[in-house]
Amino acid sequence: MAREALQRLTGNGSDNCNNDDCPNVYRTANGSIVVQGDVSDAFHPPAGEGLVEIPERVLREAVRALGW
Repeated sequence: MAREALQRLTGNGSDNCNNDDCPNVYRTANGSIVVQGDVSDAFHPPAGEGLVEIPERVLREAVRALGW
């Protein structure tokens, strides 16, 4: 899936980030969530899954963008 196919919910540029390299939350066309962040090694997830770490402020921004 191309990044252009995702709705970006966070990272409007107010936190001095480039468009591509900051922790962000996206929504797919079918309504699921994609999270971009630093790789975490907190534990080993099942095959096909991964862990990322994002700042709390990014998650709060995504929740506001979704109106939850």
